[in-house]
Amino acid sequence: MAAKSPKRTPKDAVAKAAGAATEQYLREQREAAAGPEAPATIRKRSSSDPLAGELRKQLLPLLVLHFAEQEPTYGNQLIDRITTLTGGVLTVNPNTMYPLLRDFEARGLIEGQWEHPERRSRRFYSLTDLGREELKRLTPGARQALDALLTTIGEITRELDAQSD
Repeated sequence: MAAKSPKRTPKDAVAKAAGAATEQYLREQREAAAGPEAPATIRKRSSSDPLAGELRKQLLPLLVLHFAEQEPTYGNQLIDRITTLTGGVLTVNPNTMYPLLRDFEARGLIEGQWEHPERRSRRFYSLTDLGREELKRLTPGARQALDALLTTIGEITRELDAQSD
């Protein structure tokens, strides 16, 4: 008898999408850095729904930069803040968050410092000037994608309400 696969919840799907969003964002950043002369396998872009693509590409990085601008923050705190902000709909696991933080630090968008430099403890990240520029660059596109999502949700809700009348 085959084992039953666990039931997937909407939160599981969102968490999977968030991980995919970060992977897509990091891939696009590497592709952009590689330039047009790079092999096609590096430049290859996945085709997907434009709205989902925008959200995948910008939402998680935008939130990380946004929270790092407010105050020095560490990875697990970022994970918790994103989960709280989205009411648990968007959850991020450490395997998604920490590679993103390392990439941002390597690119100079954030600066990390150990809470206790003499031993590895929490690493607090603060936004750099370059990170502020990236946050300003990402914000308009993310706002457009979120506004489009709100409009779509409103239309779906109105459609469902009209059918139940």
